[in-house]
This record gives sequence, C-alpha cells and structure tokens, in this order.
Amino acid sequence: MTGKGLRSPEAVASPPYSSGPYEWSEGINLNKPFVEGADRYVLEENFEQRPGLNASVGITFNPNFEILGTNVAEANVTWGALVGGIEMETAGADNDQVIILPHLDTLQTAWTSVPWGTENQVIWECVIKTSAITAVLIWAGLKLTNTPTVATDDDQVYFRFSTDDSDTNWEIVSSIGGVDTTADSGVAVAASTIYYFRIEIDAERKAHFYINNKNVYNTTALTNDVDLIPYVGVQALAAAAKFLYLSKQKISRYVYE
Repeated sequence: MTGKGLRSPEAVASPPYSSGPYEWSEGINLNKPFVEGADRYVLEENFEQRPGLNASVGITFNPNFEILGTNVAEANVTWGALVGGIEMETAGADNDQVIILPHLDTLQTAWTSVPWGTENQVIWECVIKTSAITAVLIWAGLKLTNTPTVATDDDQVYFRFSTDDSDTNWEIVSSIGGVDTTADSGVAVAASTIYYFRIEIDAERKAHFYINNKNVYNTTALTNDVDLIPYVGVQALAAAAKFLYLSKQKISRYVYE
C-alpha cells in the first residue's frame, strides 16, 4: 500500500466509502474499547499452546486444536524460532503431512461444537507464512474433511497451492453440491512470505475470498445449511521435510441464524 490515510486496496478512499475493505496507514488511539458487533459470535486462536494428537488432549496441549496427517507426530509442531505462531514440519518422507484442525470430539471445543453453517454468514480468517515452495502442497479454509483432494468434499471453500499441479498462484477451490470449481486467484505464491486469508459467506450464501485484503474470487450461492470445519495443512511432494508457519485463525458467525 502506497500513500497515507484511509485507502482501499486500489486507491485513496473517498465517499460514499462503498469499495472496501479499507486500510488505515497510521496508528489509531481509541478512547473507548474496540467492540465486536453484538450480533456476532467470535472465536480467535493464537496458538498459545501447540496442538497435539487427539489422544493428548489436556493442559499441556491446545484444548481447541489437534494435528492429523500421514506420519505426523507431536514433534512435528513446535513454536517457530523466528516466527510468531507454530511451525508445521512434515516428517521427511514423500507425502508426509501436518494438518491443523479443531478437535472433532463431541463438546470439546466451540470450534466444532458450534455450527459454522453456510447459512450463518461465517467469516473465517487465517495468517500463514510460507517457507520454501518446491515440491509442496498447502491448503487452508473451510471443508468437510481434512483432505487436500479437491473432489472429496461435496461442499467446501478453501485456498490451495500444489507444485504437482504446476501452480504458481494461490488457487481458489469451491464445491457446491458436488460441483467442483478451481479458479486462479492471480496472487503469486512466494517463499518466506506472509499471507492473510479471509473467506466471508454473505447473507445469500455467496463466499467471498480475500488474500491480503484483496478480493480475489466470489462464488455463487453455496449449498444451504452445511456446517464447515477450518483446516490448514502442508504436505511434502518429495522425500524432504516441508514447512508451513501458522500464526492465528479467527472465525465468527451471526449469533442467531
């Protein structure tokens, strides 16, 4: 972003201020607390505790999130030495994975026990940092299952990058009632780069995808009343460890649909 003041991603903001999202280049002093909208229920995860295996639920591991994936172990998730958040490192063999997901156990966490339905005007946010981008598959977003395979979930909205598919940009994946669509976001995937992902599902159940506050794709209406789950994963596509850094996730919905 160049210039100062209130701006949209493309230009200086001007009335009627209907071309957001907007960014403010200067610091802001608030005389009163910032308050989330009273009509929204909000969860935020900054990974103060690292996720462990499902069997390790307890005070020494994250009570909201766990790890899954091929050959994953608790040693594959640590805090990054130079990055705020957690470091996800695959075990070293081809197709090894590290997947971060909310606990799926009944009543363990609101991240899954509260429904995040397509009819609830859900907003999901995530901040990641890439490492090397050779022989790697990365995915993040709202799905029914943990797999990165596009054709598995009948209903899903997520970001994806795979060197096996010769991707150079982030790909946008949406599935609506079993009809899969993959679109090029136009945003390049670069090594050692921070990306802020956001998916907003509006009152018409249309999903709006944002990368670094830029709207990169919009869907048609999603299938009604489908509860989705946030997943973030990295998979090695060669016999070498692959890394992904996850700083935070946030999800919100209308209190009452």
